[in-house]
Amino acid sequence: MTAPLSREDARALLEWHVAMGVDVALADEPQDRFAESAARLEHAAASRPALPAPPAQQPQPPARPAPSAAALLATPDESVAAARDAAASAASLDELRAILERFEGCPLKATASRTVFADGAPDARLMLVGEAPGREEDLSGLPFVGRSGQLLDRMLAAIGLDRTKVYIANVIPWRPPGNRTPTPQETETCLPFVRRQIELVAPDILVALGGASAQSLFRAKEGILKLRGRWLDYELGEGRRIKAMATLHPAYLLRSPAQKKLAWRDLKAIRRALEGR
Repeated sequence: MTAPLSREDARALLEWHVAMGVDVALADEPQDRFAESAARLEHAAASRPALPAPPAQQPQPPARPAPSAAALLATPDESVAAARDAAASAASLDELRAILERFEGCPLKATASRTVFADGAPDARLMLVGEAPGREEDLSGLPFVGRSGQLLDRMLAAIGLDRTKVYIANVIPWRPPGNRTPTPQETETCLPFVRRQIELVAPDILVALGGASAQSLFRAKEGILKLRGRWLDYELGEGRRIKAMATLHPAYLLRSPAQKKLAWRDLKAIRRALEGR
């Protein structure tokens, strides 16, 4: 048999029930505690501030048509030959851009959002060529607009230039998926187009940004740290030659800021060459 509660224990138990919200021992009407709980939840939901509307969806670039069967069945050599013939037929930069938009010989075009052709002045005395577009460039359709491009703008400003006074392009006009390194076949297929682009711009000075661009344009074997800062001759065709140099890519300088001193030497040399000194 359970012993009766002492006065102190009974008082403590009563105080605990009061603290827990018990106000009657037995009500005359039954209480649906589940309905009460649901009502409290509905009230809380109604008083909760409305969530902000989702942001408007960004317009998507137009879908690219699938490559033709002939493009899919072409051998690597046939793709390079087709690119060479197509590029040679362009009599102007506008024609070259239109030819690139129609060209199906490089699989990178099918995965890219748009063709990244160039930025700047077509009659510029200085032309800069990188390797391939990244995500920001793929979305905007312009080369060097991400973090690397912002640094490039500051580098140009350091020698009194900006994008209205130079011409900027890439060896490859379509972004590789995931910003991966382009394959040798992709590079060789796109190379005739950028070579024709250089011929049509006909700058006084050509600068390759980074080792990949320098190896493609100059057929160089050395690494960029050995190649940079040296003046080279670049054949424009028909016996025309222009001065050329390789320098460090802005993306490399972001990873290795201590090497900016080397890029600054190259920039000063380019400035002196533009001034005829």
